[in-house]
Amino acid sequence: GASKWDVREKVWDYLESSGLADFPRPVHHRIPNFKGSHQACCSVKELDVFSRAQEIKVDPDKPLEGVRLAALQARKTLLVPTPRLRTGLFNKIIPPPGATKEILRICATSQGIKEYSVPVGLDGKARVDLVVVGSVAVSEKGWRIGKGEGYADMEYAMMVAMGAVQEDTPVITIVHDCQVLDLAEELLDDHDLTVDYILTPTRTIKTNCRRPKPQGIMWHKVSYEMLEKIPILKNLRYREKQAGKDVTLQDEHAHLANPNPPAAFHGKAMAENTRAEAATSSAQLGQHSVERDSLTPGLEGSGMITTVYVGNIPPSLRVSELKCALREFQATPLRLNWQGAQHRAFLDYKDKATAESAVSSLKGLSLGGNTLRVELAKNQRNKGQVEIKSQKEAWIKNLPLGSCV
Repeated sequence: GASKWDVREKVWDYLESSGLADFPRPVHHRIPNFKGSHQACCSVKELDVFSRAQEIKVDPDKPLEGVRLAALQARKTLLVPTPRLRTGLFNKIIPPPGATKEILRICATSQGIKEYSVPVGLDGKARVDLVVVGSVAVSEKGWRIGKGEGYADMEYAMMVAMGAVQEDTPVITIVHDCQVLDLAEELLDDHDLTVDYILTPTRTIKTNCRRPKPQGIMWHKVSYEMLEKIPILKNLRYREKQAGKDVTLQDEHAHLANPNPPAAFHGKAMAENTRAEAATSSAQLGQHSVERDSLTPGLEGSGMITTVYVGNIPPSLRVSELKCALREFQATPLRLNWQGAQHRAFLDYKDKATAESAVSSLKGLSLGGNTLRVELAKNQRNKGQVEIKSQKEAWIKNLPLGSCV
C-alpha cells in the first residue's frame, strides 16, 4: 500500500544514511546524485541505441552529467530541457570550435549549459533519437517514479506534441542499484513516462516495457497554475486549439462540475478563454496602424511605457490574428503598432514588468508558419510623446484591440 511519496522518502533516506548520496546534498526532493553515477553513465556508450542516435535529449540533473559528456564527446547533438521549462523547452549545447576535453566537461555541467547553449524554439524541427531522464526509483519492468513535480513527464508529452519523438524513441534512466525496486503498476498514472533501459554502476537492464508512453499533452490534467509556470505550454495549447483539439484544462472540468466556482477561478477562466474566433471577412487592414485596447479606458499613471518588439511576422498574417494570439496568452498591450509591410509590430505596455511578462508568455509563439521574434524594443517610448497621436489613430481605425475580426 506504499504511495509514490513513500517510495521517494525511502530512497532518499537510504541514500543519505548509507553514505551513497553525492553532491548536491541533501538529495531529498531532487533527482538524487549518487556515488558511481559517472560509471553508470559511461555504460551508455555500449548501447546500440546510443551509437545510432544523432540527437539526444538529456535532463539537466547532476547524476546525468556523464551522459551529457558522452554525447558531446561523440559529437552528437545534445538537447537539455530548460530548468522547470520557464523559458522554453530545449537548449542546444554548442561547444566552442576546437573545444578541449576540459571544455567539453564544462559544457556538460549546469554552468556549461548556461554558457554554451542556445534556445530551440517550437519550430526548431528537433528530432530526438534518444531520451535520457533521471529517476528517484524505477522497476525492472520500466515503471518510473520521479521527484514528484512532473517535469520529465511533461517534457516528453510536449516533445510528442512537437513531433520531436516517435512511439519507438527509446528512453534511458540512470540510477544507483538501490533505486531499482519492485513497484506496483497501480502507482502509475497514464501520464507517467516509462523507461526502456536502466543503467546502474553494476548493471544494464533492458526492461522490454510494454506499457504505452504518453501520447501527448493530457490537457485535462493541466491546471491554470501549471500553464502560468510553463509559458511554452500556452503556445502548444494555442497550436492544438487551432488544430481543433480538445484543450479543456483541469480547472475547467472542475468548473463544469461545480456551477458556482470560486471568484478567483472565474477570473482566471475568463482571462484565459476570452477569445473570439477570427471572422471570415477578407477586408484588408492598413499596413501601418496603431490600435488601442478597448478594455483599457485610458493610459493611467505617469510612468514610462515599455515597448515589446515582435518580428518575423509572415506576410499573410493579419493584425486580427496577432490580436487573437495576444488575448490567448494574456499579453494584451495598451497599444499595438502594426507594421505588416515591415513584418513587425510594436506592443506598448504600462511598465517594464508587464512587458517582460508578455515577452515570457509569447516566447516561441508560431503564427502563419513563422516563429515570431519577441523581445523588449531597443528604444522605449515615453507615454506622453505618443498618447495623443495613438489615440487619434485608434479612433480613425475604429478597430479595438480586444476584437478578433
